[in-house]
Amino acid sequence: MGYVGDLRLLIGNKAINLVATAVIVVNELNEILLQKRSEPYGSWGIPGGLIELGESTESAGKREIFEETGVVVEDLKLIGVFSGEEDNYIKLQNGDEYYVVLVAYYTKCFTGTLCADGDETLDCRFFDISEIPDKLLKRHELVIKKYLEII
Repeated sequence: MGYVGDLRLLIGNKAINLVATAVIVVNELNEILLQKRSEPYGSWGIPGGLIELGESTESAGKREIFEETGVVVEDLKLIGVFSGEEDNYIKLQNGDEYYVVLVAYYTKCFTGTLCADGDETLDCRFFDISEIPDKLLKRHELVIKKYLEII
């Protein structure tokens, strides 16, 4: 079931803080990898997810990218940590509520073939920064903006 599932058995749907990681993967054309998510359905975002108990944010980022897109990433570089009430409150379809503390990275070092997992990821592909889909998660817009400031 995992850490979050175990925690939810104890506290139900109440709002909690959870730590997540996201990784901007950049290809040789300087395009960034985005995933079309199953929740919120049809929204686009940077691949990533919640860390498990005792897992480092870097390891979680690598695991989540592979699970959701089939890509293996290395050499993660920190973009920043994003938290607080604005744009970080999430209420899932099942009623679970949380505030995400998002640790964001980027990398140009990856291998593998893109393949959406069909569960959390409905589609995944690289986008030119000028052609980012409109239905992008707001908190991920902030991550991309910060990434563009530091490169």
